[in-house]
Amino acid sequence: MHDMRRPTAHRLSTALHARPRLRLYGLLSLPLLWMFGVYLVSLAMLLVTAFWTTDPFTSKVIPGFTTRNFENILTTSSYLNTAGRTVGIAFLVTLLCAVFALPLGIFMAKVASARWRNFLAMAITLPLWAGYLVKVFAMRISFGENGPVNWLLDPFGLSGPGYGLPAVVLTLTYLWFPFMALPVYTAIRQIPPNLFDAASDLGAGTWRVIRTVVLPLLMPAMIAGSVFTFSLSMGDFIGTQFVGAKVQMLGTVINQNVNLNPPLAAALSVIPIVAVGLYLFAVRRTGALKEL
Repeated sequence: MHDMRRPTAHRLSTALHARPRLRLYGLLSLPLLWMFGVYLVSLAMLLVTAFWTTDPFTSKVIPGFTTRNFENILTTSSYLNTAGRTVGIAFLVTLLCAVFALPLGIFMAKVASARWRNFLAMAITLPLWAGYLVKVFAMRISFGENGPVNWLLDPFGLSGPGYGLPAVVLTLTYLWFPFMALPVYTAIRQIPPNLFDAASDLGAGTWRVIRTVVLPLLMPAMIAGSVFTFSLSMGDFIGTQFVGAKVQMLGTVINQNVNLNPPLAAALSVIPIVAVGLYLFAVRRTGALKEL
């Protein structure tokens, strides 16, 4: 039995070795099946559902074709304000992540000792080890009335932001910061030290070196990280529910309509898809992703 299988396996191995294209198709078949059979089909069904309607009396979804859901979104100020607020929060979270990641990455890669570098790398990745709900609940406790933020600020006669828009921005920044910090840190480590020495020899100060040498070299990594921070912030709704109080984001509005009005929820879901698509298009136009 073993001898009969061996020639078959040998012929298959020889055939794959002689046909690189067939070998490539074999390797990509399962990932492509998942992408086209599950992800793209689900996305297509979402877009189709956005043109259906819901019976106001029975709450039954009625298949068909109508643009009523999109007209409702475009003519309702609350939906437009929520969409604008969500995009603004996503941009602000991305900006904060970049602002925090740049000096931290420079310190880790070029200043810190090996022991400090390892400790900071562990501290950055530590939030990724915990579950999403655990991290959000920790932020809810931190911003609570009797939480550690108010406890630390109380001796100075100050108080924390409480639940609201600032808490949402800080929570999302905390959640997605590793996706920006790690690419930036890796990119800074790859910058040759002699570039810093050459800039210093030519009379450039610290901030000028960062502006003229470091930032242009880090732009591809920062843009790659911003894709994650922006898209993840656009789709978040659990964090907003925990620390946002009355703050509404697209994710929360979509979640509220999933059972009440699925076609409207599907139409609202098109907004973050379009926003992320436009962001990716703008990033691609910069040419930064070609350098990764």
